[in-house]
Amino acid sequence: HGLAGQHLANFEEVQNWFDEWFLSKDASFYRRGIHVLLARWQKCVASKGRYFE
Repeated sequence: HGLAGQHLANFEEVQNWFDEWFLSKDASFYRRGIHVLLARWQKCVASKGRYFE
């Protein structure tokens, strides 16, 4: 992942790194994430709280 190997010295550097990372993603990234979240919620409900991958 993008954060691997990074050395961020302080909170401001961490915040800047994440701001840049989020801004680098296009709308399809967020759309897909929302779609996957719905599927995960449905899987969680169907599993009745049991662990799943």
